[in-house]
Amino acid sequence: MITVILVIHVILAICIICAVLLQKSEGGGLGIGGSGGAGGGFMTARGTANFMTKLTAILGGCFFLTSITLALLSSNDAPSIADEVSKTIENNSNKKPTVPLGN
Repeated sequence: MITVILVIHVILAICIICAVLLQKSEGGGLGIGGSGGAGGGFMTARGTANFMTKLTAILGGCFFLTSITLALLSSNDAPSIADEVSKTIENNSNKKPTVPLGN
Protein backbone atom coordinates (compact mmCIF):
# COMPACT_ATOMS: atom_id res chain seq x y z
CA MET A 1 0.00 0.00 0.00
CA ILE A 2 2.75 2.43 0.94
CA THR A 3 4.66 1.57 -2.23
CA VAL A 4 1.67 2.38 -4.45
CA ILE A 5 1.08 5.71 -2.72
CA LEU A 6 4.79 6.50 -2.89
CA VAL A 7 4.82 5.87 -6.66
CA ILE A 8 1.78 8.13 -7.07
CA HIS A 9 3.52 10.73 -4.90
CA VAL A 10 6.64 10.72 -7.10
CA ILE A 11 4.54 10.95 -10.29
CA LEU A 12 2.65 13.91 -8.81
CA ALA A 13 5.94 15.61 -7.95
CA ILE A 14 7.17 15.23 -11.52
CA CYS A 15 3.85 16.52 -12.88
CA ILE A 16 3.99 19.57 -10.60
CA ILE A 17 7.51 20.35 -11.79
CA CYS A 18 6.40 20.09 -15.42
CA ALA A 19 3.28 22.21 -14.83
CA VAL A 20 5.28 24.96 -13.16
CA LEU A 21 7.95 24.94 -15.85
CA LEU A 22 5.34 25.15 -18.61
CA GLN A 23 3.85 28.29 -17.14
CA LYS A 24 5.05 31.50 -18.62
CA SER A 25 5.97 34.34 -16.33
CA GLU A 26 3.55 37.26 -15.94
CA GLY A 27 0.53 34.97 -16.34
CA GLY A 28 1.18 34.13 -19.98
CA GLY A 29 0.73 30.38 -19.60
CA LEU A 30 2.00 28.32 -22.52
CA GLY A 31 1.65 31.24 -24.84
CA ILE A 32 -0.36 29.18 -27.30
CA GLY A 33 -2.90 30.90 -29.50
CA GLY A 34 -1.78 34.47 -29.92
CA SER A 35 -3.77 37.51 -28.82
CA GLY A 36 -7.32 36.25 -28.85
CA GLY A 37 -8.62 36.43 -32.42
CA ALA A 38 -8.15 33.11 -34.16
CA GLY A 39 -9.08 30.53 -31.56
CA GLY A 40 -12.34 32.07 -30.46
CA GLY A 41 -11.22 31.90 -26.83
CA PHE A 42 -10.01 28.32 -26.97
CA MET A 43 -6.46 27.96 -25.67
CA THR A 44 -5.74 31.66 -25.74
CA ALA A 45 -2.97 32.98 -23.55
CA ARG A 46 -5.40 33.85 -20.78
CA GLY A 47 -7.27 30.53 -21.01
CA THR A 48 -4.04 28.58 -20.95
CA ALA A 49 -2.82 30.51 -17.92
CA ASN A 50 -6.07 29.79 -16.08
CA PHE A 51 -5.88 26.12 -17.01
CA MET A 52 -2.26 25.83 -15.88
CA THR A 53 -3.03 27.62 -12.61
CA LYS A 54 -5.93 25.28 -11.88
CA LEU A 55 -3.88 22.23 -12.89
CA THR A 56 -1.03 23.27 -10.60
CA ALA A 57 -3.44 23.82 -7.71
CA ILE A 58 -5.10 20.42 -8.21
CA LEU A 59 -1.73 18.65 -8.47
CA GLY A 60 -0.52 20.49 -5.37
CA GLY A 61 -3.61 19.42 -3.42
CA CYS A 62 -3.16 15.79 -4.45
CA PHE A 63 0.53 15.97 -3.52
CA PHE A 64 -0.44 17.34 -0.10
CA LEU A 65 -2.93 14.52 0.45
CA THR A 66 -0.44 11.83 -0.53
CA SER A 67 2.13 13.41 1.80
CA ILE A 68 -0.28 13.24 4.74
CA THR A 69 -1.28 9.68 3.85
CA LEU A 70 2.34 8.54 3.67
CA ALA A 71 3.11 10.20 7.00
CA LEU A 72 0.17 8.51 8.70
CA LEU A 73 0.91 5.09 7.22
CA SER A 74 4.61 5.19 8.02
CA SER A 75 4.08 6.27 11.62
CA ASN A 76 2.22 3.04 12.41
CA ASP A 77 5.19 0.84 11.48
CA ALA A 78 8.06 2.59 13.25
CA PRO A 79 8.46 2.54 17.02
CA SER A 80 8.49 5.88 18.79
CA ILE A 81 11.78 7.28 20.05
CA ALA A 82 10.13 7.88 23.44
CA ASP A 83 9.39 4.15 23.71
CA GLU A 84 13.00 3.29 22.91
CA VAL A 85 14.32 5.75 25.49
CA SER A 86 12.02 4.43 28.21
CA LYS A 87 13.12 0.84 27.44
CA THR A 88 16.77 1.87 27.71
CA ILE A 89 16.14 3.65 31.02
CA GLU A 90 14.33 0.61 32.42
CA ASN A 91 17.16 -1.71 31.37
CA ASN A 92 19.82 0.54 32.89
CA SER A 93 17.94 1.25 36.13
CA ASN A 94 18.22 -2.41 37.23
CA LYS A 95 22.01 -2.27 37.20
CA LYS A 96 23.85 -1.07 40.29
CA PRO A 97 26.75 1.28 39.80
CA THR A 98 30.15 -0.29 40.23
CA VAL A 99 33.00 1.23 42.20
CA PRO A 100 36.35 1.30 40.42
CA LEU A 101 38.88 -0.80 42.33
CA GLY A 102 42.09 0.44 40.74
CA ASN A 103 42.32 3.82 42.57
